[in-house]
Amino acid sequence: MRVWYHHFSRWLPRTLLWQTFLLVTLLLVMAVVAWGQIFRYFEEPQRARDIARMIVSVVNLTRTALINSDVTRRSELLLELTAREGIRIYPAEPGDDTQPLPGTPLMQTLAAEVRHSLGAHTRFASRWKTLNGFWISFRLDPEDEDEYWVMLPSERVDRPYALEWLSWVGATLLVAILGAYLIVSRIGTPLRYLARTAKIIGSGQTPLPLDEHGPQEIAVVAKAFNQMAGALARTDADRALILAGVSHDLRTPLARLRLGIEMSGAPESEIAAMVVDIEAMDRIIGQFLDFGRGIPHDPVQQFDLAALVHELILPYKLRDIAIELETPPQLLVHGRPLPLRRALTNLVDNALRYAGTDKPLSITVFTRDEWTGVEIADRGPGIPPAEVHRLLQPFTRLDSARSNTGGAGLGLAIVDRIVRSHNGEFDLLPRAGGGLRAIIRFPAPDDASTLKPPKQAL
Repeated sequence: MRVWYHHFSRWLPRTLLWQTFLLVTLLLVMAVVAWGQIFRYFEEPQRARDIARMIVSVVNLTRTALINSDVTRRSELLLELTAREGIRIYPAEPGDDTQPLPGTPLMQTLAAEVRHSLGAHTRFASRWKTLNGFWISFRLDPEDEDEYWVMLPSERVDRPYALEWLSWVGATLLVAILGAYLIVSRIGTPLRYLARTAKIIGSGQTPLPLDEHGPQEIAVVAKAFNQMAGALARTDADRALILAGVSHDLRTPLARLRLGIEMSGAPESEIAAMVVDIEAMDRIIGQFLDFGRGIPHDPVQQFDLAALVHELILPYKLRDIAIELETPPQLLVHGRPLPLRRALTNLVDNALRYAGTDKPLSITVFTRDEWTGVEIADRGPGIPPAEVHRLLQPFTRLDSARSNTGGAGLGLAIVDRIVRSHNGEFDLLPRAGGGLRAIIRFPAPDDASTLKPPKQAL
């Protein structure tokens, strides 16, 4: 059953609106088909008996007219029957070229009823020679061997206005399907608004409240969602207040502590060691602050990615750190320059911290197919591919060679969050010959419009 459902579900629409609409439509079609079959089951036998009585009456009246009429005036009688009633009479032969009636239940019941009244010798045909109609044989006298064919117009036997009936049924079914779509859309529309508002909250913005009117179930969901959105907004405001306090209450004493150490007159080696510890503490606090800020709220704008990378590596070159840079003269992209600069700085600092400065660091700015990005490659110990996904989680560090330096385990998580806020991808791959390749990719400028915040009006 699961295999059958798996194969069947691949052909179903993905949205709840169209899945429900399809199921309701199938239900309506099945109901119409079932109604038609029930109608035929109860209506066809009675209709067959009524038509059989009419055919027997026509044959008996025709036989009586022929028997009682003057032999010399039978030709006139036959012409009058043809002109007024559409009834034709021809002599029957055993080898006549005829086509039998369709084998439908209606025709079978009809033939049985007529034979029961006229005799077992009665024959039927839907065509005699080249003439189409409802043909039935009869004898002037039961003991007489001569037979005659009488033809009734097809409309006397066939269901009249069948096409019109089908047209009305089709029109009724179409109206019912349209009504089903309108009913189902009343459920789908609030859900779409709910999904749109959730995306706005996910992007770090505060949406307009959802309409809490309508059906009770939808109103309850909208009210609960609005309460959740308000709680999240208050939590975000509290978090910003706490971050501001942490930045002031921790970094200011660290700055005073560093100044006091540098002016203490202690040996240079001890001062350098303590300064390194203070810088590590300041860096960890900075990572906490960066991670606590959440998704960047900076406006999306166009900027030169190549120029941003040039500005980024300039302080490192002033410290005589070897960096091999490969970049086009200009590469315009859409994004948030400050968060991207923070992410690239984290990657460069990580590469220098774990790989050292004895081997050049390679930075490549590229654009390929539908992606634009930056690759930072080092010659450090690298990261096992199986550990990459785990290291993108907050407060996660390796227990191997790349964890021999202090840190909070937030650097890669911050980079991953910034890249995802740009609808991009972040990969950590092994480098040929040893080392690590940190690659961030973003949609090319033509596709970067998707970074724009969604509209808040619902």
